[in-house]
Amino acid sequence: MTYGWLDLAEAKLKVDRKAVLEGNKAHYKIDAFGNTKGAATLFGRVNDNWGTHLDTNSLLPSLSYRYIEEGKYRKNEKVYFDQINKKAKVELYDRENKALKEVKEYKLPDQVQDLVSGFYLLRAMDLTNLRKGQQILITGFFDKEIYNLKLIFEGTEKLETSLGTKETYVFSPQLPKNKLFRGDFPVKVWVTKDQNKIPVKIKANLFIGSLNSDIASANGLRNN
Repeated sequence: MTYGWLDLAEAKLKVDRKAVLEGNKAHYKIDAFGNTKGAATLFGRVNDNWGTHLDTNSLLPSLSYRYIEEGKYRKNEKVYFDQINKKAKVELYDRENKALKEVKEYKLPDQVQDLVSGFYLLRAMDLTNLRKGQQILITGFFDKEIYNLKLIFEGTEKLETSLGTKETYVFSPQLPKNKLFRGDFPVKVWVTKDQNKIPVKIKANLFIGSLNSDIASANGLRNN
């Protein structure tokens, strides 16, 4: 991730080679890691882990977790999803992620994704017949609230990446207006137009400048 000429952070998405069991059902264990680097650590160190256990058949999460270290801020949380009965149980742990502090249960309007599983759901979709301007709606549960994320398909684009020249799908998530981003659709995501659907670039237009995330490497891909 860069801001102008500054390298600010790096991120990694990882799918474990072995499935994990939740309720006797096989799940993908998927983790997203993010941490600051270089000069950005002077403003506060970030070391985050977001993860999901994603049912290999339904592509719905049974467990979501996040372990957040941002400066002095800490948050350690697990969310257990009952997709059949439309409930979510949220467990909040202490700063050391050892003692359980709070348990709350929430009703869900329907089957939901978390932030990590929702991204992998998009990668599992057949995108070949998308029309420019078409919307993909993903319903998610995050931070005790329901979100209906709309992804607007912007078309295709050929992009130079560290993986070579790639044909990509371009999406713009519809975000609520806020003081951080500039424009109606401030974020764009480029995903390879192949069976892997790798995210190779993300650009966010801020009120001052822009943030760019560009892929560095990818390995262990199912489709070569």
